[in-house]
Amino acid sequence: MVFKKFLIFVSILLAQITLVCLNTLAQASPTVTVKGVIVDKNSGDPLPFADIRAFKTITSKYGAVSDNEGTFSITVPDTTRFLLINCVGYEKYIYTIDKNTTQYVKISLNPELKKLSEFTVIAKRKRYRNKNRVSVQLIDKVIEHKSSNRPENFNYLQYQRYQKTAFSFVNLKDKITDSKLLEPFSFIFDNKDTSMVPGKTLIPVYIKETISDMYSRKNPHSTKELIEAENLIRFDEQVNRRSVSASINYLYADVNIYDNNINMLSNQFLSPIASMAPSFYKYFLKDTVFIDGIKCARLTFEPRNTTDMLFEGTLYVTLDSTYAVKKLSMTVNKAINLNWVRDVQINQKFEKVYPAGWILKTDQMGADFGITQESFGVYGMRTCMYKDFVFNTPQVDSLYKEPVQVYLEGSEDKDLFYWENNRFAPLRPSEENIFTLMDSLKQVPQFKRDITIISTLSGGFYKTKYFEFGLYSTFYSYNPIEGSRFKMGGRTTNNFSKKWIIDPYVAYGTHDNQFKYGSGITYNFTNKTVYDYPLKTVKVGYQYDIKIPGQELQYTSDDNLLISLRRGTNNKMYYNRVVSFEHLNEFQNHFSYKIKYEFSTKTPTGDLYFNNSNYEEHINTTSSINVGEAELTLRYAPHEKFFQGTVYRTPFVNKYPVFQLQLMAASKALGSDYNYQNIQLSISKRFYMSFLGFSDVYTEFGKTFGSVPYLLLNIHRANQSYSYDNHSYNLMNFLEFASDQYAAVFVDHCFYGFFFNKIPLLKKLKFREVVSFKALYGGITDQNNPNLHPDLFKFPTSNGTPLTYSLEKKPYMEVGVGVSNIFRVFRVDYIQRLSYLNNPGVTSSGIRFSYKFDF
Repeated sequence: MVFKKFLIFVSILLAQITLVCLNTLAQASPTVTVKGVIVDKNSGDPLPFADIRAFKTITSKYGAVSDNEGTFSITVPDTTRFLLINCVGYEKYIYTIDKNTTQYVKISLNPELKKLSEFTVIAKRKRYRNKNRVSVQLIDKVIEHKSSNRPENFNYLQYQRYQKTAFSFVNLKDKITDSKLLEPFSFIFDNKDTSMVPGKTLIPVYIKETISDMYSRKNPHSTKELIEAENLIRFDEQVNRRSVSASINYLYADVNIYDNNINMLSNQFLSPIASMAPSFYKYFLKDTVFIDGIKCARLTFEPRNTTDMLFEGTLYVTLDSTYAVKKLSMTVNKAINLNWVRDVQINQKFEKVYPAGWILKTDQMGADFGITQESFGVYGMRTCMYKDFVFNTPQVDSLYKEPVQVYLEGSEDKDLFYWENNRFAPLRPSEENIFTLMDSLKQVPQFKRDITIISTLSGGFYKTKYFEFGLYSTFYSYNPIEGSRFKMGGRTTNNFSKKWIIDPYVAYGTHDNQFKYGSGITYNFTNKTVYDYPLKTVKVGYQYDIKIPGQELQYTSDDNLLISLRRGTNNKMYYNRVVSFEHLNEFQNHFSYKIKYEFSTKTPTGDLYFNNSNYEEHINTTSSINVGEAELTLRYAPHEKFFQGTVYRTPFVNKYPVFQLQLMAASKALGSDYNYQNIQLSISKRFYMSFLGFSDVYTEFGKTFGSVPYLLLNIHRANQSYSYDNHSYNLMNFLEFASDQYAAVFVDHCFYGFFFNKIPLLKKLKFREVVSFKALYGGITDQNNPNLHPDLFKFPTSNGTPLTYSLEKKPYMEVGVGVSNIFRVFRVDYIQRLSYLNNPGVTSSGIRFSYKFDF
């Protein structure tokens, strides 16, 4: 769900635009407009002064001429079916018009060839092969020289970077922008830019620019960015400005052509000069050109299989002994399964630094986001410029210590005079207008009202100045013990205090007629807010509520409305009264520790009994148990970055593993009825597999030392809802398995349409294949076996049949196959349980649902 909050303003206006579209769909348009760019088919150069007119007419009323950039716009009657394009030296071209739409097209003209007096016999096109192909031999040379040409080859490198990212509305039709419904925003729509991207009319609505000092070191490899200045548009205080920057950087990650795999738009693409690239790309040598006085070969490349995550475009390779990439222009191929992205353009230019090597001089990436090619959407362009290079000058080691990115003091407070004198290139007029227009927009009552609605729906909280009410998804839920559960809660805002946060709630069940309640008070030791990384906090909490053993869903809260509908029975619960104290300390190197003390009293309810003689007596030989635990949690997540809201944060998934070690001890000295220790270790990582997609792998190991009732053992995470949960066993029943030692693995693999893209209908629908595998192996040692120790609580039974089990000598396993990306967000999985099928109340297979926003 990355990037969602950042585009709050986009969502507001798009929602308004959708309403206008619905009102105008039925209206017939008397004209149709075609906009686009005309280029040379071989070189890709724009063609000025091309003549465009309605077919079989000579009147200038329905004609146009392309400008110096090759762009044009022509409006003709909606009965016109064809356009005739004429350009001196090129073959004529007839374009077929789609009726009743505004079209954005790129027209490539063939150079006109002289007619010959004799026939020419053209051989059948040969099958593409790498063998003896000059273009492939040249690419092999590029690959061979990669290590000496990449910018990381310098022992030390420092430079200054200017980065500008602008987002604009695109494909907004005149009938929409002129509608009365959007009249309060009309001043935004007047700020049009038709020259930024050929063939597109953009309406800029957001801009962010930074000036940074960049440092890199070869050995050991380290980088550092010191942000000297940052300037951006802010729509709402609910969105953390540094989190917006992190979201943009994640979406528009740096493209390093010398890397084998390039992470971009939350996907991984194989570079055209990767070690394996000749096996997946076709290369064609077009001609030789001089760029900045350097002779280069112009190579075009395209995927062998158009459904793989690959690029297509043009490379300019130096024909000296370096075989370096001097310039590149590429895009993602149009046939791949990529969500919301209609077009991507990447342009880079490199400069030779004698005698050391090559550096990136300019870098531009543009992406067009939308549902269909003709629908309105958002166009985002990131431009980077570099200067003031210093080579092989060592810096002190302390410079490269974490964090990798640092905002210098005063970086967010630079005035207009600073930016006018320090940005590397002036803003376009339409970009300069954004700051003034957005300030005016914030004063529009309709905008204030709509942003409150969007913030509430997307964040789950209704915000007032000092307090936020929510989560709205937990206001109502249902379970068999409480019946209908009503809950009201929230938390204080930064306006209340940046040092303190209070998060109370109260809930009531109509069946058990009991109030549940809780609150936490958190104190922040830093000078930032309670939610800004890295955290250094102390929290004291008190809670009285109901809990299901073994339900620890990762994606939502236990009382979420979406999981109120469950399969099977789930009436074994306990009331839990908890007092807790915890201290969390996060460090810039992404290591953290948490120290926690918790005292709880657990009282069984429903069909859960604390009985050490005969469970089916349905009585509690022990009315409740007291547990006093001390806990130490160590976590290391290298290079982790977050989308940071004001009251929550979501980590961006990257290629690095996350380690967590949890040590727990309970003793009578801490107020516990039992003495025991517990250790848990988990490791999670995403493995990218290029065109085969990626696998999310999570492993967990646990061991309990000491003799304790089964409720204090590891009650394995079960999920009896119909929602799919990655880190729970979706066909396991609550309280079905308990262990004092175990190992678990969860694998979830997304193929990104690798197979479906071979099937025309599924390819068009952009469905994606997913497979999953979950296994759990463990058991209970003799010291925790209630059949061997009469003082331990008996496992739950029903009519003499056990309901809770040890894992014995075989693992619990589930496999699943599914289809994701249904309507771009939904996922459906078929899950099959492979073991312990004879346990009572078992569901051997089932369908599970989930949703996720992704590219």
